[in-house]
Amino acid sequence: MCGIVGLFLKNKALAPELGSLTAKMLKMMSDRGPDSAGFAVYGAGEDDEIKLTLRIAGATGAFAAAFAARFGLPARLTQKSSHAVLSIPAALEAEVRLWLAGEYPGIHLVGAGTRMELYKDVGLPGDVADRFGLPAMRGTHAIGHTRMATESSVTTDGAHPFSTGLDQCLVHNGSLSNHNAMRRVLIREGLAFETENDSEVAAAYLTWRMREGASLEQALTASLADLDGFYTFVVGTESGFAVLRDPIACKPAVMAETDDYVAFGSEYRALAVLPDIEKARLFEPEPARVYVWEH
Repeated sequence: MCGIVGLFLKNKALAPELGSLTAKMLKMMSDRGPDSAGFAVYGAGEDDEIKLTLRIAGATGAFAAAFAARFGLPARLTQKSSHAVLSIPAALEAEVRLWLAGEYPGIHLVGAGTRMELYKDVGLPGDVADRFGLPAMRGTHAIGHTRMATESSVTTDGAHPFSTGLDQCLVHNGSLSNHNAMRRVLIREGLAFETENDSEVAAAYLTWRMREGASLEQALTASLADLDGFYTFVVGTESGFAVLRDPIACKPAVMAETDDYVAFGSEYRALAVLPDIEKARLFEPEPARVYVWEH
């Protein structure tokens, strides 16, 4: 079943409200996915820095000290519940990733990017949002997901969004029938996987296509031929977000657009909490049509 929300702000004056509005939308989708939830927020960032969102158990003091000793600079670490955001010089990204994999295999890299922070956990969507402080976050756009686990266990690893590229993530409602075959193709192309979730395959597919030079719109258009099943994808990138439904449009979806924002919800009630929703242009995204909004 699952629920998806997305909010793209056209009006920069609304940036301080992005987190609180997204949190309200996410809570409204609790009935569609009470098992776990997650969200990605695109906030401020620097071109020469990368933010690594880590899932890290316990206190971070010893980790911060080890990082400083290894790289000769203080660990700029912001902890939120079970996750922490480590800001590093972009030039050190590959080296830090190798160090994490070798020295801290128990720390999970949830997402990376200049602007994206990604949080997810088991529990009711409202509890997850509050646990990570979503209502206080600000930015330009965000996507979120509430999960009802049907094909796998209720775990943090299985929660959405899935991120396989810098500043890129995906949430998915539905099921892919050929994800195992596509996973084998992507592994041969150098992509790595951490779960058996078909949504991670969809995220990796877009990463692969965009790595080969395709735009987000071109990558999503190609997925219509390569990814079989019934699905709704909402994708976040550094510059915006996109929506795609399968050719049958099996899963519910509704959108709202005003001069201030574009919003997506699996049901209208997720949009009803937004300002001036009564003035919005409401529409159901068409099957097999790619919608993209970017700054």
